[in-house]
Order: sequence, then structure tokens, then C-alpha cells
Amino acid sequence: MPVLFAPQTVPPMSNINWFPGHMHKAIKDIKEILPKVDLIIEVLDARIPYSSANPVIEQFRGSKPSLKVLSKSDLADPAITQLWLDHFQKAPDVKAIAITTEQPEQIRALTGVCKNLMGGKTDKLGNITALITGIPNVGKSTLINTLAGKTIAKTGNEPAITQSQQRIDLHNGLVLIDSPGILWPKIHNANSGYRLGLSGAIKNTAIDLNDVAFWGAAYFLKAYPELMKQRFKLVSLPDHEQEFMDIIGRQRGCLGAGGRVDYAKISNVVINEFRTATLGRISLETPADAEAEEIIVQRAIAEKAAAEAEKKKGRKTAYQAAKKS
Repeated sequence: MPVLFAPQTVPPMSNINWFPGHMHKAIKDIKEILPKVDLIIEVLDARIPYSSANPVIEQFRGSKPSLKVLSKSDLADPAITQLWLDHFQKAPDVKAIAITTEQPEQIRALTGVCKNLMGGKTDKLGNITALITGIPNVGKSTLINTLAGKTIAKTGNEPAITQSQQRIDLHNGLVLIDSPGILWPKIHNANSGYRLGLSGAIKNTAIDLNDVAFWGAAYFLKAYPELMKQRFKLVSLPDHEQEFMDIIGRQRGCLGAGGRVDYAKISNVVINEFRTATLGRISLETPADAEAEEIIVQRAIAEKAAAEAEKKKGRKTAYQAAKKS
């Protein structure tokens, strides 16, 4: 099982900055629609269930039933996925299920899961209304199309395909309110930023691919050393990610001027092979990681808020002193 990847060892990610205007509106719309729906279906990336969870949903869900759908489970470490399923289902009114779009029967079974979660409760027309949400490129639109039995939502390998909220009546007792794939304005956890970039939730043009690939290489060396040996036919592994990237860069012929390793080329190789599970079935976080990192993140947020309050107090004191003099 992968080891805990200590968040304090990772430098802050300086250039993930992607928050299109439609996402701001989508978050506002979600806050408004939540009180009107019976159930929340949150589609998560099975490789990063913590980092792909929308904090807005948890903040405003209250006691509303929630179905956590771990998509792309065929790309994730199955042992870690089971840990996440067990973790989510410790909470009341929460059901978690792992799916892959390669097995549509798993997706079609979600209608029955929703009905069971609601315990037979419906509106006057016999319907359950569910908000379905997820980060960009998590497979939400493919899931909707499979449930509907026809193409309703646009799909693609690029993030931000769906850009407005729509109501979809499946005519089987389930009505979906589809919201655009959204991220949040500020990613406080540096590790989560790297995971989102590595998974493909953020457009490649909005991130430093070398930075993301090097983070990934460091994690793979620590958490999945045997997979790295197997994939790159290595007897032993170096201690540092740069040396690892040099070795596999030369192995793959990713060379530039003077025979030096072209980090842009080998970074693309590493990222693409992770995204397609060519490296193996890899998960980037465990429930233990999430709990440890959340403590650090909340402490940092509280410290920043305290510093801002102190600064504001100082400005107010200075203003009042200047006013008296």
C-alpha cells in the first residue's frame, strides 16, 4: 500500500490559476439549487477523491443524502479505492460506489442506488430530483449520457465542456440537474493542486507541466516503486525525482541540444502514461493523506485569517491615531 506523502515536503504550486467565468456562476447556481433538490450525486475521480471533492457541496449539503460516485476506478489502485468507499460510507446518509465508463451496467445501476438512498421518498409526480456535480473532465457527462440512453451532455477529454446548468428527466423516476464541471477559485492544498493537474482536471495550458510531472515522479517513487521498476525496466530506483526523470528521459530518447534530457518531453510522457494507467493503476491520495493534509490546510487558513485580522486592526488603530492628531 502507498505510503503517506507528507504535504509539508512539497513546495507550493505557483501557477495553477484556472477559474473561467462560467465556474463562478456555476458555484452561485449550485448554492441556490441545493435546497430544492432531494439528493446530491457527486462524481469524483477515484484516483483523487479528496482533491476532486467540491468544498461548496460539503459546506451547504447539510443532512441531504449524498451519492459519491468514484469514476475512472479502472485507472485507480483498487485497494485504495476500497479504503475510500469505506471512508465515505462512515458518514450518515452517504453511499459511495466505484464505477468505470467502460462498464455501462455499473452506471445504469445508479438509478436504483439513488432510490434506495431516498428510502422510497419522492415528489408528487413520483420523481427524485438530484443535483449531479463534479470537477472538469471527471466523466460526469458520459455518466449522464449512459443513464439517459442517449447523448444529452457533451463529452470530451478536455475540461470545461459543460458550461451551463440543465434539467434532465430520465423518465424513470429520476430527474437530474446537471451543473458544469467546476473547480474553486483558490486551491489551498498544494498537493491537491498537483493532483488535479496530473489527473487532467485543469487544462494543460494553465499549469506548468514540468512542475506537475516532477511532483508526480516524486510521489510515484515513494508510493509505487515496484510499478516504476516494472514500467521502466529498472533494477533499482534513484532517491530523487530529478535523477529518475533523467534516467527515463534518456531511456525514452527525450533529448535536446547537447544530448541533455528534454524535461518538457519526458514530463509529457510521465503525465500521459499516468492518465492512461500505462504506469499502472495508481491512486494519488488515501483517506489518511486527506485527514493529515486537511489539518495542515485548516491551520494555514486560520493563521492567514488571524494575520489579516491583526493587519486590519493595525490599520484601524493607525487611522484613529492620525484622526486624533
